Amino acid sequence: MEKQLFVDKETLKARTIFLGESLELKALETTDFLGKLPLVLPAGEYGCAVFFRYGVVTLFGLSPVEEASFLNSLKPFVGQPFPKPETEEAVLQLDPTGGGRVENGVIWVQEFSVERMQIVSEVLAKSVVLAHYESGTARIFDQLEPLADGLQRTTKDERWGKELLRQLGRTLSIQHKMVGRVEITDKPDLLWDAPELERMYLRLEDEYEIRERHQALERKLDLITQTAETVLDLLQHNTGLRVEWYVVILIVVEVLLSVYDVLLH
Repeated sequence: MEKQLFVDKETLKARTIFLGESLELKALETTDFLGKLPLVLPAGEYGCAVFFRYGVVTLFGLSPVEEASFLNSLKPFVGQPFPKPETEEAVLQLDPTGGGRVENGVIWVQEFSVERMQIVSEVLAKSVVLAHYESGTARIFDQLEPLADGLQRTTKDERWGKELLRQLGRTLSIQHKMVGRVEITDKPDLLWDAPELERMYLRLEDEYEIRERHQALERKLDLITQTAETVLDLLQHNTGLRVEWYVVILIVVEVLLSVYDVLLH
């Protein structure tokens, strides 16, 4: 049986925040938790919070003052906090006859149960993570553009190689986090115990274009990786050619010295 929350409400505000690289959930787990996988805890006077290990929290039914106080209490548990966290807001509207659809930022749900709060949080968390990495990928593109312009003039500047290695490292890091930690395209574990909510999850996933955005981001990351690897290969090739010319010059100098020595004697 699903655990009911906010029984006296018809609308509910949700706010999802990507706080940092990780959240230490073991320190947050208490005996009065409302749900697990993902972890749900009471927050504020009547609200609740849903936590994800990869640094995201979704707050339901908190006033601005309660939200500020709650987020401040979470700071010790956030690993590598972001200076400007990505956020996303939504309004949940009670609809006992249906639910699962999204209209103008409003998510319609049949009831305010813990399990439905978890499903909504899963989708909002993935959406905010995608938004964060979409912005990061756009910045990588902006930084690569002057490198590409410079390469049209010359490929002999080794500083570009170091910068490209940095950008390649950032790209691989984003791919690792999305696949290994956030698992953007995987279904929530909750659906194994509550298969009746799968339709709601799939509809929300489709409304927020989770898979489409993930695929578009993957294509951009692949393009960055291929571009960086190609340019690095070119720079390495040029370095190899330069070494070969040094060897040839040394041989010529040695031959000239030998000829000069023979002529002297």
